Amino acid sequence: MWKFATGLITVAGLIMLTGSLANGEETMGYRELTAEEEAVIVHGGTEMPNSGLHVDNFQNGLYTCKRCNTPLYRSETKFQSHCGWPSFDQAIEGAVRSIPDDDGVRTEILCNACGGHLGHVFTGEGYTDTNTRHCVNSISMSFIPGDRIETAYFAGGCFWGIEYIYDHTAGVLSAESGYMGGTRSNPEYEEVCSGSTGHTETVKVVFDNSAVSYRELAMTFFEIHDPTQGNRQGFDTGTQYRSAVFYSTQEQLETLNELVAILENNGLQVTTQINPEESFWIAEEYHQNYFDSHGANASCHRRTNRFTRE
Repeated sequence: MWKFATGLITVAGLIMLTGSLANGEETMGYRELTAEEEAVIVHGGTEMPNSGLHVDNFQNGLYTCKRCNTPLYRSETKFQSHCGWPSFDQAIEGAVRSIPDDDGVRTEILCNACGGHLGHVFTGEGYTDTNTRHCVNSISMSFIPGDRIETAYFAGGCFWGIEYIYDHTAGVLSAESGYMGGTRSNPEYEEVCSGSTGHTETVKVVFDNSAVSYRELAMTFFEIHDPTQGNRQGFDTGTQYRSAVFYSTQEQLETLNELVAILENNGLQVTTQINPEESFWIAEEYHQNYFDSHGANASCHRRTNRFTRE
């Protein structure tokens, strides 16, 4: 269980607060925090009102956890409350969790992925239709402008393994398992497995293109599955396991054509279908983050170097 203290800090004059991660929980894989960031995110402090970087930022984009980079809030849910801290009327689904605050009155909000302290949530104030205000410390978040956020769709066998690898790729903001390339709306897993809907198991990858390029993500895709196998991948057979990429922009299409040409020049008979983006239907909840949730790794997808890197 997390233990937090309360209090106010300023960026220039930090009041170091007591508190620690219970059971000596490791922070490996998290971004290294400054003393000021740690006082808020780890120890539950609060920055001074109107001192934060994001209070008056209303650009289009995405707010992520400063500690673990998980997407927390979309810019369209941010509103001006004049409270002195960034305010949002809803979080990205599943990104934030609430617990009773130590003061016995307020409700604290935490990053659901890493447990980092974000701020507090209030209801009944009437600011927006949701009647909810997430009051968040600027220092707990990073902001990614909208022109840096891009989406890619990859299908190469079981989506569990594809999602796992992209979820653990630097620059990737989120990876979701789902279905694309079929004829039926809101397909269910059993329907897709029957082959009757025409969908293939697909992973939606949202990424920061200033941190990782689409080209690198596409190269990863062609190296973590066999793009020559057609309607199967290893022991998984059927049209739902076919190799496919769904491009969102002309630049993505050009990159894919370039990479396929390289593979074919290297003697591979590529069967990967390259199609424009279609409707993406998110898969059932039990498919999301499957390997992380079950304490396993993506043994069904191993990387094989198929490109020459400098």
